[in-house]
Amino acid sequence: MKLNLLQPFENMPYFTIEGFRQVTGMQNPEQVRMLLYRWANSGHIVPIRKGIYMHRRFFDLHGGDASLPAAISAILLPLSYLSCEFVLQRRALLTDVTYPVTAITTRNTRRITNRMGTFWYRHIRPDLYQGYTISEYFGIRIAEARLPKALFDYLYMRVIPAAFRSQGFNLAEELRLDLAELTSADREEFVWYVEESGSLKMRQIHNNFRSNIWQP
Repeated sequence: MKLNLLQPFENMPYFTIEGFRQVTGMQNPEQVRMLLYRWANSGHIVPIRKGIYMHRRFFDLHGGDASLPAAISAILLPLSYLSCEFVLQRRALLTDVTYPVTAITTRNTRRITNRMGTFWYRHIRPDLYQGYTISEYFGIRIAEARLPKALFDYLYMRVIPAAFRSQGFNLAEELRLDLAELTSADREEFVWYVEESGSLKMRQIHNNFRSNIWQP
């Protein structure tokens, strides 16, 4: 099955059909697609999405890496940044439940499921597409929201029960958010995003937090 053609991709996090053709010199698109289809069925490569694959050796070596799901998210939709539940859980602000990989994009909301997991991409206004840092994993550019922005995105996207406006209703407790350890700088950054959004709901959420857990 010409498996030696896959050797150049053993240590790469992913490769594309076009990249495979360039490296191997194979020019027949139909032949390339058939080879990759067979190798995917036999487990020699792992499909990430249409036209994008990972070598099985790389998957076996790095499948347990904490950064791999983040890298896969960036491969699937490069113009996105990790946020919401995924970041909040990794930073221990959300507990008890395992969430899919969640990210923010200015493109349409979508869900992608593959062998690596489930990846949710939520649409946000272009002016709110900010508040993230950049890291790299095997050359893949990974954007991840800073903690205050991940909290803002999570609440901005979520349908909040109307009861949270009631006196004495603790929204953080209702959503199982552990916000007590946020620094004053984190809180200030969160408030900045609230004001930037111009959202009445987000202002009311901030008032709820200030009344119940961010008291002076």
